[in-house]
Amino acid sequence: MKPFDVYPITPIELVRGAGVYVFDRTGQAYLDFYGGHAVISIGHSHPHYLRRIREQMKRIVFYSNTIRIPQQEQLAEMLGVLSGYEDYRLFLCNSGAEAVENALKLASFHTGKKKVIAFKGSFHGRTSGSVAITDNERIVTPFNAQHQTVFLDYNEVDQLEATLRTGDVCAVIIEGIQGMAGIIDPGAEFLRQIQSLCAQHRVISIFDEVQSGYGRTGDFFAHQDSGVKPDLITVAKGMGNGFPIGGVLIHSKFESFHGMLGTTFGGNYLACVAAIAVLEVIRDEELLLNARRIGSRFIESLQSIPEIKEIRGRGLMLGLRFDFPVQKLKKILFEREKVFVGTASDSHVLRLLPPLNISSDHVQLFINKLKTTLEDLSI
Repeated sequence: MKPFDVYPITPIELVRGAGVYVFDRTGQAYLDFYGGHAVISIGHSHPHYLRRIREQMKRIVFYSNTIRIPQQEQLAEMLGVLSGYEDYRLFLCNSGAEAVENALKLASFHTGKKKVIAFKGSFHGRTSGSVAITDNERIVTPFNAQHQTVFLDYNEVDQLEATLRTGDVCAVIIEGIQGMAGIIDPGAEFLRQIQSLCAQHRVISIFDEVQSGYGRTGDFFAHQDSGVKPDLITVAKGMGNGFPIGGVLIHSKFESFHGMLGTTFGGNYLACVAAIAVLEVIRDEELLLNARRIGSRFIESLQSIPEIKEIRGRGLMLGLRFDFPVQKLKKILFEREKVFVGTASDSHVLRLLPPLNISSDHVQLFINKLKTTLEDLSI
């Protein structure tokens, strides 16, 4: 048997990670400015993170949610304090797609309705409900397409209000910052308008912070510069620094009943301890502040590169737009300069999602490698 061929594979085998670097079988180091799609939040193989997981593995690895798991309570309390959402509740699952799926279920349970408003360029996952609200027809099957979804443009407030006025919408879902689309920020004012209209029409607001959350923008969540608090927030990726975990932050107005939501592996001992360790590192090493400071310096340095036509994003969630497709640029950065970066559905955008604990030296090293590569491309 062989793996099902659904991924374009880069011909490299990584055997070790340390901080901002990963290493292949030959010992070659690669500067990781992508973090496996923004998953690596506190750096590869952080010693505190590894120690916490090892300690838990010596005790107990798994039991089901039929018993009390104190680590779930500790995680929920810490996440509430550090994110500023202490009055919300937390449902734990295994991935971003599963978090979105459960948020949609909560919205539909609460309203008794099923139509969802999403936005063009969105990416929310590949499970049935999450892919139906993802703006990519290529990965939506006829089975998925049975869901009722309306895709709108950003900042088309009149169109949004008209759709909400029909009375059959259960939720509006929006990413804090669109990642796959090429780092597209909806803007604080538009988020405020969404929240206001959702409250007016008794529709649930869901902010998808799977990629843009957990300190990536310098705030705990990307939407927090808007000052609004949505009804539901989905999290994953950087939450476990590589250990599979996701969750939904749930406003207190939602009522629960036993069996309403469920998962076999979600909230297991190891996943919770991994997520607790991530929060401890974010808190103790002041990584939100670091993301803001280094992000600002990073943007300032990038502004000196004339080939970059637009710098998108905030903190350490950045998109660089060029006036040419970036695939060759990415290839040279990887093969010759030994740097991991990402691309987007917009072929002209390079995505940068490094760990939150990078330093100014790492930024300067990346800038030097990028400039060298761009000079060679122009020859």
